[in-house]
Amino acid sequence: MTEPNGILIIHKHTGVTSHDIVGKVRRLYGTRRVGHTGTLDPLASGVLVVLVGQAAKAAEYVVADRKEYLATLRLGLVTDTEDITGTVLSRADSLPEKDRVEAVCRDFEGEIQQIPPMYSALKVDGRKLCDLARKGVTVERKPRPVTIHRLVCEPTEYSCDYQLLVECSSGTYIRTLCADIGNALGCGGVMATLERRQAGGFRIEDAHTVSKLESMTEDERLACLIPTEQLFDTLPRVCLPEFFENLCRNGCEIYQKKIHTAFAIGERVRLCSADGIFFALGEVRDYENGTAIKAIKRFDRNDG
Repeated sequence: MTEPNGILIIHKHTGVTSHDIVGKVRRLYGTRRVGHTGTLDPLASGVLVVLVGQAAKAAEYVVADRKEYLATLRLGLVTDTEDITGTVLSRADSLPEKDRVEAVCRDFEGEIQQIPPMYSALKVDGRKLCDLARKGVTVERKPRPVTIHRLVCEPTEYSCDYQLLVECSSGTYIRTLCADIGNALGCGGVMATLERRQAGGFRIEDAHTVSKLESMTEDERLACLIPTEQLFDTLPRVCLPEFFENLCRNGCEIYQKKIHTAFAIGERVRLCSADGIFFALGEVRDYENGTAIKAIKRFDRNDG
């Protein structure tokens, strides 16, 4: 039986970890080779990009530059996790007016500095911050630049809750955004809910729930897999003549002057056969005889 390969867009439900979803997909598709990009906390729901079979090898190369979230900001609370699951550290006696909240939210658009939360999967000296936090250990974290491309703040029926639509760069912590907004308002704030609406160009409207997948036939589940190449659809496509394709598949660098390309050093490309079939991710490197494209990750079905 041929191993299933491709991208599976899951609509993750709350109360489970991203690793739990990977386990379910492994059982549904009958393969251990399953990974994911962009971890979602148990509190969060929404788009989880799952990589099945050969596609799992792409995880380290996938960078989703832009993401979209729908979150609930709850004002008047400060917790150790920056969301409603944590221990309450303080409560505010009064809350700011709606106009003030909306004005402060606008100040967070553009490039901002964020200090990663202790309750995160980010590693410092090889240790996950969340593991240290659970032991009561706090370590210094350096601020990092992130970009909030768009931030829309809407009041809800509850005076303490605001709905935030956030379009942001990869690496943005929405819980920290909520905490920072609350701090700027002087009343504190936490993230009450979070739904990822878009990641890596994949939208929630195209995602499948685990329960729906469980109700499908094997052929229907296989039909849900998106070709691996789509992970790199923003990269230039290079179709190699058969001679150069064979050289590339055998680990040789392909000099750009031979195939009449002129990509910059460090640029990555999609490598395809002459008939357009994607088989590898390539990178331009500098060699003694000039710049050349080298395959850095193969995605052939028969390539381990």
